[in-house]
Amino acid sequence: MKEKKFLDEMTLEELWELFPITLVNPAPDKWIEQFDREKTRLTNLIGESIISLNHAGSTAIGTIKSKPIIDIFIETDDLKRCAEILSGEGYIVMSESGDRISLNKGYTPEGYADEVFHIHLRKKGDVDEIYFCRYLKEHLDEAKKYELLKTRLLSEYGKDRDGYTAAKYDFVRAITVKAKNIYKK
Repeated sequence: MKEKKFLDEMTLEELWELFPITLVNPAPDKWIEQFDREKTRLTNLIGESIISLNHAGSTAIGTIKSKPIIDIFIETDDLKRCAEILSGEGYIVMSESGDRISLNKGYTPEGYADEVFHIHLRKKGDVDEIYFCRYLKEHLDEAKKYELLKTRLLSEYGKDRDGYTAAKYDFVRAITVKAKNIYKK
């Protein structure tokens, strides 16, 4: 019998195999409920360090197929402290670069848990994803184009998160620039 590896012992390819990209039909009520529960938990853990906490990403749009992962963006002036507290509470630090730390919850050696969260710790003002999300919530035709792009890319990048993200970049960037011109005043 093959012995199970811990996540930190796996190669990137093994992780992508265990956690393929999947898109599911919209479940806005479920996603809002998951976000609200996690927001309460995060606020209880690091509330005094939070400048803002927002649900963003496709699950926040709520009308398009999405990875069943709740993305939460937290602006804070204390990235390291927040990451230390959260990692002590079961969140896994996945990446750290400059003024950004990303943590995940819901990844197990057996695959995805029932609820999966990506927590993005950012410095104040570094949350362009919120503009992108707001724009797509208000422009359903553009949201549908994004859904079609994601669906098309899934067959090629289903087990390559970096490639999948890179392939969406031009679309996401163009919408984000538009959205910031409208909303950032």
